[in-house]
Amino acid sequence: MPDTEEQRKEGIDMHLVRFFVKIMRTVFLGFFWMMLNVFFGLYLGWGLPEMAPTAYLIGFYLFFVASLAGYLVYVYRVWKDRFKKQ
Repeated sequence: MPDTEEQRKEGIDMHLVRFFVKIMRTVFLGFFWMMLNVFFGLYLGWGLPEMAPTAYLIGFYLFFVASLAGYLVYVYRVWKDRFKKQ
């Protein structure tokens, strides 16, 4: 019995690793989503009313809202079981 307790103390806690992976995926996907929208909205000018045609403006903001909703659904699904007891 003492051997398993020693091995348990020395090994990596896999729950902690999974938690860290959740954090990294959420942050990476959030930053990627932001960079994508900044590129299309500001760099290409599709989000600026004085630079883009109306069709580009509508398309960009529809994409922005749809992708934000998708990202929030992803974050909710990843983190909804955070406090469940195992």
